[in-house]
Amino acid sequence: MKPITRRQALQLGAVGGLGVVIGGIGLSQTGLPWGGRVADGDLLVEPEVLRSSGGLLQVDLVAARREVTIAGRQVQALTYGGTLPGRTWWVRPGDTIEVQLRNELDTPTNLHTHGLQVSPSGNSDNPFLSIDPGQSFGYRFTLPEDHPSGVCWYHPHRHGSVADQLFGGLYGALIVEDEKMPVSRERVLVVSDISLTAGGQIATASGMDVMMGREGDLLLVNGQHRPHMSARPGERERWRVINACTSRYLRLALPGQRLELLGIDGGHEQAPREVRDVLLAPGNRADLLVSMSAGSGEFQTLGYDRGGMRMGMMGGRNLSGAEAIATLTVSGQETSTPDTVPVRSPVLRDLREQPVARRREIAFTMGMGSMMRGGGSMMDLGFDGRTFDIDRVDQRVAAGAVEEWLITNPTPMDHPFHLHVWPMQVIETDGQPVSEQVWRDVVNVPAQGRVRVLIDFVRHPGRTVYHCHILDHEDAGMMAIVDVG
Repeated sequence: MKPITRRQALQLGAVGGLGVVIGGIGLSQTGLPWGGRVADGDLLVEPEVLRSSGGLLQVDLVAARREVTIAGRQVQALTYGGTLPGRTWWVRPGDTIEVQLRNELDTPTNLHTHGLQVSPSGNSDNPFLSIDPGQSFGYRFTLPEDHPSGVCWYHPHRHGSVADQLFGGLYGALIVEDEKMPVSRERVLVVSDISLTAGGQIATASGMDVMMGREGDLLLVNGQHRPHMSARPGERERWRVINACTSRYLRLALPGQRLELLGIDGGHEQAPREVRDVLLAPGNRADLLVSMSAGSGEFQTLGYDRGGMRMGMMGGRNLSGAEAIATLTVSGQETSTPDTVPVRSPVLRDLREQPVARRREIAFTMGMGSMMRGGGSMMDLGFDGRTFDIDRVDQRVAAGAVEEWLITNPTPMDHPFHLHVWPMQVIETDGQPVSEQVWRDVVNVPAQGRVRVLIDFVRHPGRTVYHCHILDHEDAGMMAIVDVG
């Protein structure tokens, strides 16, 4: 293991980013490279569970290319422990997670615990570490005693290869437990997408795919294509849903069933709130209650227009299309679940009551790159007119300060803004104040829009990153460094 260097960061930004234009694969009339129909309809299988014991979770995590079955085809995917997704980690506030990561890939990697409020330094959630092929490294993440419960996840964060490694299959759920709720069943649903070649390999992205943010041909949940779920009328289930897609937005809906929102990311609703659909940008997670009524239907994403470049031949819209994620059949003898669901108090203090030490404005950048001027890259992506530089600190913050950040997006496409370690309280969207407490670690900033947030830097001093969670954009330079101390 060694830290990533500036030269490596620049090389990977060029190779993994917008400068590479790789030829696409030919598609059949079905839209898939092998033709025919896609196998689906198997019963949903949830990832194996690892639970902490005595305040400790120990994990042996092997990142390797392995053969798995996807949509009825044998695929050479990237996996954690040979499965896609990896095992689900269940921990409690105050626990320690010890991970022995072995890299059996042919490229460097590392590990990010997305959503955990832990140290960004040393062998904790440090995005600047680099574990070479054949090497192992021991991570240690210590959760504060008052860490919020919520739906988190883990995935690689090695600059220049994040999108390829996630798209290839490296991700898993991480649940910080809270009090038990009166439900008949709990499910963990990791939604991702993938594209395959006719030979069962992970398809590479073209330069245009990367510029727009690639979306896979197959939409998966727990590594399965349109699996089947069943329940009985009157049952209530708790679904923890993770958007592990590289770029795709999910607008989740379940027609015919009652859907209630418990929270997004680490934020909690004070009481379950009935919703028709829930928008998850890449990296967002949702905690849902589903009350079952007799009938059959689809758990689906309704589609989302995330903008486009509008540049002549390179224009057009950038749509995350409507699609079924899974099917659900509710049948059999009616049962009942207790109606009482605990009212949850906010676990984080309302920062609007705190003095603000400093205000900053941070803007997404998408500019014409040197390829358009006869050079190497199609677009220059970054923040505030600068692409990522591992040796440059973009924001210096005093430890213990509460700051207000105005995140602006002058580009023609939506960008999800992710800050590691410190959650953000959303207080304003496009000039409209937000009255309730809304906490996110991924905030979608619409095209030509702006979002204002408050951030409490009271804990976990150190150096980490903020970036666009369209991961092709991150790899291409839409990332910056914040140093708290």
